[in-house]
Amino acid sequence: MTFLNTVLEPPGYGWRDEFGALVKPTHKQILKEFFSRLNIFKCKKNWLSFVSWMLILALSPFFTLFFFKYVTLERAAIAFVYGMIIMGTHGTIWHHRYCTHRAYKFRNNFWRFVTQNLTLKIIPEEIYAISHHVHHALSDTPGDPYNANGGFLYCFLADVNHQPISRNMCEKDYYRCTSLMKHTGITPNTYTQYKKWGSIATPWRTLISVILNWSFWFAAFYLIGGMGLVCTMFAAAGVWAVGVRTFNYEGHGKGKDKRKEGTDYNRDDMSINQVWPGFVAGEWHNNHHLYPKSARSGFKPYQIDFAWYYIKFMSTIGAVSHYRDSKKEFYSEYYKPVAEVVPAKQILEPQSVFVE
Repeated sequence: MTFLNTVLEPPGYGWRDEFGALVKPTHKQILKEFFSRLNIFKCKKNWLSFVSWMLILALSPFFTLFFFKYVTLERAAIAFVYGMIIMGTHGTIWHHRYCTHRAYKFRNNFWRFVTQNLTLKIIPEEIYAISHHVHHALSDTPGDPYNANGGFLYCFLADVNHQPISRNMCEKDYYRCTSLMKHTGITPNTYTQYKKWGSIATPWRTLISVILNWSFWFAAFYLIGGMGLVCTMFAAAGVWAVGVRTFNYEGHGKGKDKRKEGTDYNRDDMSINQVWPGFVAGEWHNNHHLYPKSARSGFKPYQIDFAWYYIKFMSTIGAVSHYRDSKKEFYSEYYKPVAEVVPAKQILEPQSVFVE
């Protein structure tokens, strides 16, 4: 806990006040912090956050062309599937269940590389994974980088204001931090390079990987459907990249207790299971907080989990050598005890019964 309490760079307004309560900055303070941390001329250690948002800006011309020149009902449907389902599911497969929680293991580096590059590369792994460890350790408490109690903007701009790693780690803590990313294939900076760049990732490797990824998918989409398909897919990716920043605010009840009995079994934080993120990205968030290292979070029959289906398929063909599946534990510890105590006729809906 001590390490995870200090691994992220604290915002200028701080995590906690003098009484230990969450600091709730004003919108002006949040925006000031955001633009300050994007300023690479002020400090080159801001480079990773700058690149992350410049990638979104680079996608905006494709969105403009799509909307004003190439939009059709067919392409709109394609954009919906790619942006909502494919990009969303890939984020769960790669950034969430693999990079952060190591819920499964690849047979070799080839399959890891394929999975990493299944979609357009937009979110740097380092920004997502390290901060997500902190999110689970300090969920809905001061220090949680996307604490819903801080408000929408607090969460929406968290990737810049709250999620970058600390720039003042000692050598021991820095290498402990890099160990959390070792399995992802990211080549880390040395400690000397970290002191210069303030990151685990190196700028040139990051930029080259993005350029190669975008070039491949640009060429692939162009060969399949011309410039119209390119603009469709790149625009959809841009919409996802903006929209995904709203998830944790929504997924933790917008700072309110929206948990439902018989649906949200985890009572240690305010995470909730939402149908839409669950169906399109496998993000049954309350289930995930119950079993964060599980490769599956859609436990109940109606909880569709495309991320799990991909991982299971990869296991079937031998690309994934190991995975954790906590479905049996969920039914044993949470769902079956209810069914055994209450007559079956009374269990008409999952929301009707809850036993702590």
